[in-house]
Amino acid sequence: MTQTTEAAAVQQPPKPTRARVHRAWFVAAVTFVTIIGAAAFRSVPGLLIDPLHAEFDWSRGTIGAAVSVNLALYGLTAPFAAALMDRFGIRRVVAVALTVIAAGSLLTVWMTEAWQLMLCWGLLVGLGSGSMALAFAATVTNRWFTARRGLVSGILTAASASGQLIFLPLLSWIIDRYDWRPAAVTVALAALAVVPFVWLLLHDHPADVGQKPYGAAEFVPKPPPVPGAARRAVTVLLSAVRTGPFWLLAGTFAICGASTNGLIQTHFIPAAHDHHMPLQAAASLLAVIGVFDVVGTIASGWFTDRFEPRRLLAVYYALRGVSLMFLPLLLGPAVHPPMIFFIVFYGLDWVATVPPTLALCREQYGEDSAIVFGWVLASHQVGAALVAFLGGVARDAFGSYDVVWYASGALCAAAALMALVIRRRAGGQVVVA
Repeated sequence: MTQTTEAAAVQQPPKPTRARVHRAWFVAAVTFVTIIGAAAFRSVPGLLIDPLHAEFDWSRGTIGAAVSVNLALYGLTAPFAAALMDRFGIRRVVAVALTVIAAGSLLTVWMTEAWQLMLCWGLLVGLGSGSMALAFAATVTNRWFTARRGLVSGILTAASASGQLIFLPLLSWIIDRYDWRPAAVTVALAALAVVPFVWLLLHDHPADVGQKPYGAAEFVPKPPPVPGAARRAVTVLLSAVRTGPFWLLAGTFAICGASTNGLIQTHFIPAAHDHHMPLQAAASLLAVIGVFDVVGTIASGWFTDRFEPRRLLAVYYALRGVSLMFLPLLLGPAVHPPMIFFIVFYGLDWVATVPPTLALCREQYGEDSAIVFGWVLASHQVGAALVAFLGGVARDAFGSYDVVWYASGALCAAAALMALVIRRRAGGQVVVA
């Protein structure tokens, strides 16, 4: 009798339970907060150019060279960081990266020579920030989400802009009222403050908490650690470079970096200061770009789930190029409506390119997509590094940034054409037209 009762009980469906928020959303939230806390170091370079030039009499080209090392390492470290996350786990890699960022930023307080800026802000912060690059967001998205990947990619990408919104006004106020050194200390403390959240709350894989990825039909076991992180990153690169889409995506993303991190983030504030705009006003405008970047990137993620990514990229780059062509006419000592329109327009387009680029990488390269995207991101940062350096050199040579704005606008037009060369076949594969 007891056995019959037990058998009947086993066959009965489980009692309905209240729908709970999937753990993947909590992991995404922790990732979002982590990227916000680490965004302080992305806000500083443009703010430091004039103070360092005034105190040490270093040329803008020299300071731009240190920023370019930072930006290049930010990109070149990313694919190895993605492979290291597969080997040692997300939590360990990100916690170490934040600690390196804090050390590099703090050491700049005692520098007296340009090579020390290269070492601390270029090398250390560049290596640390590379491990906190968009490959981090891509790895979290790939592991924890099957559905809503475009939306989540957009949200996590927007986190950096949200951090910029928080830190740019704060750091510009600190520099204007006190000095650049307290701002460097603030960056170090912000990076360290995030480490406990990462260590305690950021789980590496859904299987760690006995759950399926969000939107998955079946449970996905946690894969074993992948040895040879550096070898795997290089192997994936050697495989990807044999395909046309990789070069097209890398080329367009290099132009993306040149026209955002290398150009606006590094040189907008000193360019505005050339037109006698106050430091805090220029920093506030850059922060407002961050506000609309959040909106634009999340919207781009939503669009990416619904529309063809290559067409989205073409539209984004074309609009960005047009806006940059008008910027030399808008800069002045005061903030006026046309400048606000540029800030809003440009902000919506700032990193809207990331979700469709990620989608194309994922579509073409599958399980290796996070590492491939890391290499594509490396091209983004190499482009940014070149313009960060060459923009400073052009300012020293011509006395203004006008030629840099026009050249970047022309590059964006080329990127729009490159994006249209990628076609999607009926089977979902990406090929070169």
